[in-house]
Amino acid sequence: MIELRPFDTLGGANLGWLDAHHHFSFAEYHESGRTNWGRLRVWNDDTIAPKTGFPPHPHSDMEIVTYVRKGAITHRDSLGNEGRTEAGDVQVMSAGTGIRHAEYNMEDEETTLFQIWILPDRRGEQPRWDARPFPKDDRAGGFVTLASGIPGDADALPINATARVLGATVKAGDTIIYQTDPSRHSYLVPATGRIRVGPQGDSVEANARDGVAITGLETISVTAIEDAELVLVDAA
Repeated sequence: MIELRPFDTLGGANLGWLDAHHHFSFAEYHESGRTNWGRLRVWNDDTIAPKTGFPPHPHSDMEIVTYVRKGAITHRDSLGNEGRTEAGDVQVMSAGTGIRHAEYNMEDEETTLFQIWILPDRRGEQPRWDARPFPKDDRAGGFVTLASGIPGDADALPINATARVLGATVKAGDTIIYQTDPSRHSYLVPATGRIRVGPQGDSVEANARDGVAITGLETISVTAIEDAELVLVDAA
């Protein structure tokens, strides 16, 4: 199954400093058919105004991956971690037994990002935070694993979930392939560009910031109609 979820059908809220669009039910937005996709619980498409951000607040038992698309986000938490994650880079917070954090756009420009929440395999783990640069040249023409709890993904940021978060950049006219298990749930969003997902004759066309929910496939084929930057979650 391949289901297109156009950007203009997403829930959301504009708070002035934050313009948020929700691929799944979140905060005041609830839609019964869009509560989660397997273990993927949240995919928020956020635009944060300069010199603003999320003040300190708590989380527990959730894997939170932030993919910065433009600008940068500055993180501080109750464990004493602090870091600045720039466009193209990724940060991961395993909330575990509990953590308080703040996320601020300290830049002079808007910051845009995807915030992705994945339900953990185990509750009550130790909380942690980490970030890593992933130069886009390293993911040109194929998916690169950015965060993962799947054995063997040693170069990825670790998460406490049997899931992967992957990124790719694809030139117009090129096709990339991702192999998965038909029982798993994949969710693909082009951060930029226009793509076609699925085999010839049975494909779905997606624009930038649309969501594509996929299950029941062993092979996910993505063809770029325009130069595209992709983020994919593969979860149980």
